[in-house]
Amino acid sequence: MNTRTAKAPHTSAPVAGTSIASTFDASVSDAADLTRRPSEVAQSGLSTRTGEAFHNDLRPLPTEAPAAGSRNTEARRLLTAQELAPLTQLSNARSLWAIGQTAVVIGAAIAAGVAGWPSPWLAVSVVVIGIAQHGLFILAHEAAHYRLFPNRTVNDAVGRLIGMASGVSMCTYRVTHRLHHNHLFGKQDPDTAIHGGYPRGKAYLWKKLAQDICGLNAWKTYAYFFGSPAINDDAPGEVRPLNDTSPELRAAARQDRWMVVAFHVVAPLLALALGGGTGLAMYFVLWLLPMLTVIQPVLRLRAICEHGATTDLTSPLTAARSNNTSGTLGNWLARAVLFPHHVNYHLEHHLYPAVPHYHLPQLHRLLQEKNALQGAEVRDVRDTLSLIFAERKPRV
Repeated sequence: MNTRTAKAPHTSAPVAGTSIASTFDASVSDAADLTRRPSEVAQSGLSTRTGEAFHNDLRPLPTEAPAAGSRNTEARRLLTAQELAPLTQLSNARSLWAIGQTAVVIGAAIAAGVAGWPSPWLAVSVVVIGIAQHGLFILAHEAAHYRLFPNRTVNDAVGRLIGMASGVSMCTYRVTHRLHHNHLFGKQDPDTAIHGGYPRGKAYLWKKLAQDICGLNAWKTYAYFFGSPAINDDAPGEVRPLNDTSPELRAAARQDRWMVVAFHVVAPLLALALGGGTGLAMYFVLWLLPMLTVIQPVLRLRAICEHGATTDLTSPLTAARSNNTSGTLGNWLARAVLFPHHVNYHLEHHLYPAVPHYHLPQLHRLLQEKNALQGAEVRDVRDTLSLIFAERKPRV
């Protein structure tokens, strides 16, 4: 249980004279690159392509009020390149196992739904499928970080396919998500509209979750995954990630979006051709309905659990949160519903995004051994929920 003393929230400030594409980007595939400065990378011959990867924020420490991300460099030097290297090794077998687990759950739930069609028990299949579709989102996230398979072609092909099935343009999400990592809680963070400003009060969050489960906010979710993040009072600036990225990634994102659209045009037609009206109804109920309803509150609640109601935005240690998923029934339930594939180790992921999901528990233990998590945002899920469902904080 975390007993941190809350600090006054900080506001972010962009770095003068920099743009998304001109900022130094480090290759996520090189563990040694994680602790190097741009000059050192140039001397080493490592990739320095701009506008493509997830970079370490090496901005100079501010002389005035601390800005969001101002202690990123300090936090990321907790481990040496030698300590990180084994944790960044990718495993085909581990990724295939994770994909297989999710596929088996989805397949079993669909099979049960088809076998009992039509039946009130379909509701159980819809819920299980929606929760498992969230697992597909997490695996697409791994691919967006180039962490699914060591072969980039295989990584992107599988990542695109996984994303395509769940309505996500993985290549577009890669560009959008890079901004979230590089500008966490800054003006260019496309996720602030989702998790910023908490606590907002119980009524507000329950209202949002109710809208989600009814499918009213699904269009916003898929607009985000197509490169158009939402804006609100906590994220007033319109962010269009594809306007400032490399031509290669922009072209891949545009192609990928058309492939996602094509999949979801062909899929119902195929269901109709194979099963007639019943086949089409099964497609809508057992695949599209979970995508539009069940998965929506899961995505929102997980994102808020990861970043909501944090008060010190200067470091990934305190601006991102890791949620314990063992030890109590509530933690185990949260693992099953909100945190598949070790995504609960979100603080660790923001510190070192080159670490694949199956090594995040080991990274967590290593940071604990170094006493690096003292005062960090590591909490039981119950504590996190009490923070994000608290009464609305006063506007300043």
